[in-house]
Amino acid sequence: MAAVTGTVTEIAPNAGVKMLQVTTPATADASDTVSVDLTQYGCTNIHGIIGFTESTTGSVVVTEAPTTAVSSGTLTITIGGSTDNKARTFIIWAY
Repeated sequence: MAAVTGTVTEIAPNAGVKMLQVTTPATADASDTVSVDLTQYGCTNIHGIIGFTESTTGSVVVTEAPTTAVSSGTLTITIGGSTDNKARTFIIWAY
């Protein structure tokens, strides 16, 4: 397990909750972790998360279940699935 750096984009700032998109590089492996400082977006917790992996770069995208933990406003996402070296995208509903 290694920590990977994800890119966070706020995609729905005024929908009653914050909606964030986190993308990882194509080098992300199963069981790697990504940390998101929710406080940078005015949040401390999450309502939900859905994950996707690119099984074929840019063309075949499948859902993938991550596990999460939130501590002191920092969300830690542990990548699920069983494939390595794939780009991941996570959509997070935070408050």
